[in-house]
Amino acid sequence: MHVVGDRWQPAPTSFAEDMAALWGPWGSDSEVGPLRDVLMHRPGPELDLVTEATYHDHLFDAPIDPGRFRDQFDALADAYRAHGVRVHLVEDQRRDRPNAVYMRDLMTMTPEGAILARPATAQRRGEERAVAATLLRLGVPVLKTVNGAGTFEGSNVLWLDRRTCLLGTSSRTNADGAAQVETELRHLGVEHILRVEVPYGQIHVDGYISPFDRRRLVVSPWLITWDLRQRLLGLGFELVDATNLDEVARLGTNFVTLRPGLVLMAAGFPESRALLESHGVEVIPVEIGEILRGGGGIHCMTAFLRRDP
Repeated sequence: MHVVGDRWQPAPTSFAEDMAALWGPWGSDSEVGPLRDVLMHRPGPELDLVTEATYHDHLFDAPIDPGRFRDQFDALADAYRAHGVRVHLVEDQRRDRPNAVYMRDLMTMTPEGAILARPATAQRRGEERAVAATLLRLGVPVLKTVNGAGTFEGSNVLWLDRRTCLLGTSSRTNADGAAQVETELRHLGVEHILRVEVPYGQIHVDGYISPFDRRRLVVSPWLITWDLRQRLLGLGFELVDATNLDEVARLGTNFVTLRPGLVLMAAGFPESRALLESHGVEVIPVEIGEILRGGGGIHCMTAFLRRDP
């Protein structure tokens, strides 16, 4: 006679070991490993809601030209494709959420799947639902949806290496949300989770810290704290100071690294570009001046789905 329990032996493999076979080759634990797949949202009729009278209500910095905004989005997506990056688009996004183009805020990717955001502002709540549906359609595991009283936006996580993450708190990510995300990161084996108190004039970590090589970061010396600077140096990272505060504030260093030493950067920031080039980086400028009027840059628009090690 068989013992029932003997017929149901658990498989010994971990989620990471099963990932490729059961879900696909998704995952990212880096800001600089060769970029293969991204998730973006092409803005639709919701942009027409942003007018001279209403732009402030929609959290935009200025009124926009919707047609020019969409054209610049398309040019950015084409720049990714030209460099071998597959661009996946969110489907069925709400028609009353013009901020949904800033996709990075709505999720963060890990080596084993996505952590979904819970936006802090009423103007953005609900955007994450279409992101969740799109991820599942693609076969990307969703590990966590921040819940309860927690708020979290994906631009407050930066992977520095497989064992090291920055995790920021700000008006967009509260202590509860950050704690929920930290728990998931610990499950994934992240040893160094560096909590960052984002300055009042910023909302996300990626507004003033930007990796461009394996262990090299552009930072604003006016915004990074002394304690964080010392911790990063102690972990062996090289910090390159972007001293033009005006260009940092206008998201000149909010770039995306395609692979170590190659970045997509917003056009029109000569000092930030020269700084990167002086450190051996190849810069591909993309005109996104209209998109910047919404308060987000290239990194803000791009959620990573897959990077190679």
